Amino acid sequence: MTLRAFLAEMPLAAILRGVHPEEALDVAQVLVDTGIRIIEVPLNSPEPFVSIGRIAAVFGDRCLIGAGTVLRPGDVDRVADAGGRLVVAPNFNADVVSRARVLDLIPVPGVQTPTEAFAALDAGAAALKLFPAEIIPPKAVKAMRAVLPGDTLLLAVGGIGPDNMAAYREAGVNGFGIGSSLYRPGLAISEIAVRAQALVAVAGMPSAVH
Repeated sequence: MTLRAFLAEMPLAAILRGVHPEEALDVAQVLVDTGIRIIEVPLNSPEPFVSIGRIAAVFGDRCLIGAGTVLRPGDVDRVADAGGRLVVAPNFNADVVSRARVLDLIPVPGVQTPTEAFAALDAGAAALKLFPAEIIPPKAVKAMRAVLPGDTLLLAVGGIGPDNMAAYREAGVNGFGIGSSLYRPGLAISEIAVRAQALVAVAGMPSAVH
């Protein structure tokens, strides 16, 4: 499945910042059971490539697994070696995007402005991560959406939760990256499940975005 297809099915990407390898599968299982099919392990987590490898080995055939905070081209190779397919970054680095494309991975760089957005698309970005969304309000997203190619995938990330998802959906985003609203180190599996269910209940509502 493509990133677009995964987002159409459930427009949520779980960001497991700080997850430890020994809990990675339990957390991933809860997410998958709840309907979340995109899972990202940021590279500033403990042993991130181990966690990515474990999750990909079990869920890679039905989920889109990858890494976040991918800042260097060499890390893209390590994501691929671990079995990840998704390469997400807080910034736009043309070399990271290019390397991901060479390895047939899915690059999603972070942008804030139309200048960054168009540069990232020209470099081969599969989607744009609007980050941090707290400083890109829905009105700004709507204005950016109006000038970007109509088929551009936009993900709002940073400060996203059930209370503000609807406004961003109306502005034209295709999905959301969810971090601390869903997962934090030390949270009980039962609490992660409750949070995931609340997010899925909101995200699963019909949307008119591209």
